[in-house]
Amino acid sequence: MEEAHTPTPPLSSAPSESSSNVDIKALNEKIQKESSFVTLLTMEMDKVIIGQKHMTERLLIGLLSNGHILLEGVPGLAKTLAINTLAKAIDAKFSRVQFTPDLLPADIIGTMIYNQKQEAFSVKKGPIFANFVLADEINRAPAKVQSALLEAMQERQITIGEETFHLPEPFLVLATQNPIEQEGTYPLPEAQVDRFMLKVVLDYPKKEDEKIIIRNNISKTGFPQPNRVLKPEDILKARNVVREVYMDEKIEQYIVNIVDATRHPEDYNLAEYKNLITFGGSPRASINLALASKAYAFIKQRGYVIPEDVRAICHDVLRHRIGLSYEAEAENITSTDIINGILNNVEIP
Repeated sequence: MEEAHTPTPPLSSAPSESSSNVDIKALNEKIQKESSFVTLLTMEMDKVIIGQKHMTERLLIGLLSNGHILLEGVPGLAKTLAINTLAKAIDAKFSRVQFTPDLLPADIIGTMIYNQKQEAFSVKKGPIFANFVLADEINRAPAKVQSALLEAMQERQITIGEETFHLPEPFLVLATQNPIEQEGTYPLPEAQVDRFMLKVVLDYPKKEDEKIIIRNNISKTGFPQPNRVLKPEDILKARNVVREVYMDEKIEQYIVNIVDATRHPEDYNLAEYKNLITFGGSPRASINLALASKAYAFIKQRGYVIPEDVRAICHDVLRHRIGLSYEAEAENITSTDIINGILNNVEIP
């Protein structure tokens, strides 16, 4: 897994009540109570998804933050299974679209069809009208199709003919990319990649986990199935609670400094990065980092954000928002290396 292996300095403890008008203790108790479903949901997913805890945790963060996820990994790492399992556990509608070069926007969003009996056109909705949409190998379809999907992700609505339809809530798009085969693909432009809240890079499972995966798939009793433990309305309620998680002004400044370091590395003793970065994170990166940090704290059943929450989610929020120069590529420097350097140099509150 493409993750930072950097020493973590001592981090600040919980904020004191005197530093804010927020009653931290009461908020903490509320969050602990409201986030109890996370354990249930995680248990159900762990029955089916073995050894991909990072992916399942990021799926929950995206779901609780109302953000979409771009997954990069070789075929067979349970990407489809993960989002299908999540949909079953929440009793939500799931659809999967295999992106191919001949796909049309109408194949995703739907189209107008002529009804001979009624002698009128009627709307036939496409697979995008679901709570969880898996866009498999999104970079295999042309820009026109990618744009149709990304517009739906941003606007949360679809216009077919003269009618506008709101997409169901919650609405989560999980798009996948195969990092190996790039022949016959249409890479997502930077502006479109930026619409994804998180970009998660998957690795192979550990050997012990893979033994359990084999066992589950060849078992006489059949493959494990998740139980329904939540309803879609519970997720919508939880999203509102996530936004109540307390974030101190010092943490906000820390987030702003991290994102600013991707734009002006020389201001953070990282002058050597100036020629390696062509563009840094936009304000959308700061917003997503703040929201994802709150969701991460919520999952950890804590009512306030600490710097470690920001650091834990930082790679997934920023890795697709840093443009690398030819010089960086020539020196085999990745966005992960850049983020590691930033996290080691930006002062922790």
